[in-house]
Amino acid sequence: MDSVGASEGQPWPSEASDDDYTWFRRGEALLAQGNADAAAVIFDRLHSHDPESPSVLEAWARALFDARRFDEAADAFGALVERSPDDDYAHYGRGMALWRLQRFPSARDHLAMAAVMRPDRREYEQALTQVRATLRARAEAGLPEEGPVPT
Repeated sequence: MDSVGASEGQPWPSEASDDDYTWFRRGEALLAQGNADAAAVIFDRLHSHDPESPSVLEAWARALFDARRFDEAADAFGALVERSPDDDYAHYGRGMALWRLQRFPSARDHLAMAAVMRPDRREYEQALTQVRATLRARAEAGLPEEGPVPT
């Protein structure tokens, strides 16, 4: 994979270049087509070329999430939050990944931040409501706040 790209046999650029935009667009297309694993490979490579690019980091985080690689997605969205604490989508993405990891209190905190920043985004409030309901139900049942329900 280091010498040949994901399509058309084009070589990976050896360092950040104008070709990165072409690869970024390919990654976006793969993600839109539902091929999150392949998109994650492209965005991972682009991120290694330009670790400071917020757009690459966000796309990589989205691809990781869609590929159900929630630990990695939570970390990538967390890096976005660290860089831009006022990025509502980064908080939302981190909250969603943490929710899938059953880390409900942390998920609630990030989803609440996103919902406060962008009250017009209905999906933020819906996700926050569901996580709060999960935490409430777990508390009422005497279950731990995080992790799988013991059997």
